[in-house]
Amino acid sequence: MSQEKSPEHLSPTAIGLAAGLVTLLAVGVVVVSLVLGSADDPAAGPPTTTSSTTTPPSRTGPVALVGVDAPAARSAACTQLLSALPNELPDSEDTLRRLPIADPAPPAALAWGTDRGDPVVLRCGLRRPAELTPTSALREVSKVEWLVVEGSGSSTWYVVDRGVYLALTMPAGTGTGPLQDVSAAVARVLPARPVATSG
Repeated sequence: MSQEKSPEHLSPTAIGLAAGLVTLLAVGVVVVSLVLGSADDPAAGPPTTTSSTTTPPSRTGPVALVGVDAPAARSAACTQLLSALPNELPDSEDTLRRLPIADPAPPAALAWGTDRGDPVVLRCGLRRPAELTPTSALREVSKVEWLVVEGSGSSTWYVVDRGVYLALTMPAGTGTGPLQDVSAAVARVLPARPVATSG
């Protein structure tokens, strides 16, 4: 009579083949579960940009402004100009409203904006900007001469043809509305004078 082979008498080839099949089956189960899981789970899709990375945080409280050297901030010219400036400025997408400034508020400074992002800031009575030279390229808006100084994420426009110097700092992406409305107020209130590039 022939005897049946017991499991301990299986050849090494048969054992290797069985182990390989078990491994392939396990890998197949993992792959199928990943494919089906990503199709059913919307969170498994490609990462999306959240609103926190595209939308600035909401502003709470007054705008904090650092003090700057503005020796003519309390002059009659600055007082007249600030009273002539509107409470709202137009922008490409929003209307920028006058914002409160935190104490201690620097004199002759105003800010406009929305509840998000950096505001548009005006300061009056500054010293002559160091960037103003005989070769500076000036831009005229509503018959007002401006010197533009580009910064990181913003640009500052200096009025250089009036009895006082003033600066309008606008965040990148701001439309031309604030510049036009401020220029109109400057032209209406402050008399023009020749641009002084020294002294």
